[in-house]
Amino acid sequence: MGPLTTCNQTVTLLDLMALDTSLAALADPTRRRLLRLVGTRPRKAGELAESFRVSRPAVSKHLRVLREAGLVEVEPRGRVRIYRLAPDGISEVRRWVEDTGRMWDSALDAFRAHVEGGGR
Repeated sequence: MGPLTTCNQTVTLLDLMALDTSLAALADPTRRRLLRLVGTRPRKAGELAESFRVSRPAVSKHLRVLREAGLVEVEPRGRVRIYRLAPDGISEVRRWVEDTGRMWDSALDAFRAHVEGGGR
């Protein structure tokens, strides 16, 4: 399958897969909270785990999902792992939201023109 073109942008299958992976990772409220915490500053895995009422292994699994989705990066420092936001981690999601917003704006403008024009 070749690239798709939407809103004058070429989207590859890999882009779509990255978007799906990112959205799936963001669907979980615990992972969104982890992203908010890491978004304020880089944090140790243990510090992140202390912020939740679930086990450390559960937090570790959530961090792995975020890492595999490209939303966070991890830097091992000896026995400690430091998590930070990935610089371009949210870019596919942002692009999709912007494209979808433009599509909705266009559809709503057409609907408004239709209604205001008496449906002609």
